[in-house]
Formats: sequence, C-alpha cells, structure tokens
Amino acid sequence: MSSPENNFLSDCQQRIQPWLDDFLQQQNGLASHLSAAMRYAVLNGGKRVRPALAYASCLACGGTLADADSAAGAVELVHCYSLVHDDLPCMDDDDLRRGLPTCHKAFDEATALLAGDTLQALAFVALASSDLSSSQKTRQVQKLALASANMAVGQALDLAGEGQQLRVAELEQIHRHKTGALIKASVLMGAIAAGCTDTKTLTALETYASKLGLAFQVHDDVLDVIGDTQKLGKQAGADAELNKATYPALLGLSQAQQLATELHDQAIAAIKPLGCKANALVWLADFLVDRDH
Repeated sequence: MSSPENNFLSDCQQRIQPWLDDFLQQQNGLASHLSAAMRYAVLNGGKRVRPALAYASCLACGGTLADADSAAGAVELVHCYSLVHDDLPCMDDDDLRRGLPTCHKAFDEATALLAGDTLQALAFVALASSDLSSSQKTRQVQKLALASANMAVGQALDLAGEGQQLRVAELEQIHRHKTGALIKASVLMGAIAAGCTDTKTLTALETYASKLGLAFQVHDDVLDVIGDTQKLGKQAGADAELNKATYPALLGLSQAQQLATELHDQAIAAIKPLGCKANALVWLADFLVDRDH
C-alpha cells in the first residue's frame, strides 16, 4: 500500500517533469551539445524533493499547485546546476549521479561547466516569467539568489574541510549553507507563491525548513555509510574516500541516526500550528528521514 508521502512526491514529480521539459525546449538551442547536456542533467531522474517542498509550502499557505510551478521549476534548475558543478573533478570528482554517468563524464568538463552556469541563469528567467505579482517575483528572486550564493559558500567550506578535524558546529555550518539554503528557499518561495505575508507563518516555515535541511544532510551522511550504490544512484562511501567530515564519523552511526530523527521531530513541531494544511510538508519530512536513496 502506497504511503501519503510517496503519493504526494509522485504527483509533484509528474507535474514538474513536463514543466522542466517544456521550459528547456523554449530556450536557446543554437549550441545543441550544451542544450543536450542541460537536458541530461535535469531530466534524467531525481527525487524532485525541492519542487515538492515548494508545492507543499504553497498548499500550506492556501495557494494552489499552479501558483508554485515557477518556484518549483526554478529551485530544481538551481539544484541540478549545483549537482553538475559538485560532480566536477575540481570539486567532488564523482563518476555517477542518479544511476548514470555524471554530466562531465557523459559530455565533457567544459560543457558540464557551461550547462551548470546556464541552468542557474535560467532559474531566474523562470521566476521572472511567471504570472505572479512583481512583489512576489522580487521576493522569490531574492530568496533563490541568496540560496545560490550560500550554496557556493557551503561548497567552499566543504572543500576546505576535507582532511580536517572539524567540530560538529563547523560541520553544521557547512551543511546549513551547502544543503539547507536551497531547501529553505524552496519552502519560502512556495509560501510567497501563495501570497503569504504573515510573519508567524513564515517564521514557522523557516524553522521547519532549517531543521529539515539539516536532518536531510545528516541522513544523507548516514546513507553514505549504510546505503547501496545501486539504490543511491551515486557511489556509496564517497565521503570516506574524500576524507570528509560527516555526522557518523563525528558522532557515531547510531547517534547520527538519532540526531536526524530529533531534527525531523523539531521540523514537524514548528508547523503544527498550521494544522492539516501542512500535511504534505509533514509527509515530505517523513520521507526524507526514512528514504534509502
């Protein structure tokens, strides 16, 4: 029997996939090799968690799925750009992503670099082209631009921390930027799409996103230890090979798993005042700490 979270996530995947396909088809196709690399990076699978969070947050604030389409698409374009760049030899040097060769392996490094650059730029085209008000679009652009900048800060801190003895607080700082920033932007952009301006609601959603973003990364670290490469769609044990600081390495596997559960519970508690309108956000939080990939 399928669970509510899997049903909602599946619905979001089926909604955003044709949106992304159509959006990419509308862009400048003069450099066909670049266009092919962008489509490869975006359309070949992916859980679409960030679009789903944007949709769920929009629903929690009284909006519709259609209201959040541009936000959902934009955050996924930025996410896909970040994966392409993270996989490059000068970064994490990965060969496998979503069960397939990484973009620079399927094409070449220069094309992958340009594909990532272009996807990030097009994310803002998507936001600027929506039917939302100018005020809503401006707020969304600000959230996504800040998240993109913070992701780069997180990646820089992550690279600098390789082989170092980091404290838990330092590791948390890395992941609040590298992973958490875009998750927070996804949730807040969904709320903005619904026209939400209530400070209490926005604060509750920001707390939810902050706790969930960290829980997501802690669980990701756990999966790197106990996960299966085929299910993960990327190489298991890659963090250990790169001598990266991880939550299991610093806390132990059991304590890391407990931390992910505690952060999940704190995220759910933050949005409890929103009632049943926030059910989809609860389902997604459940999925993110229970997933095996």
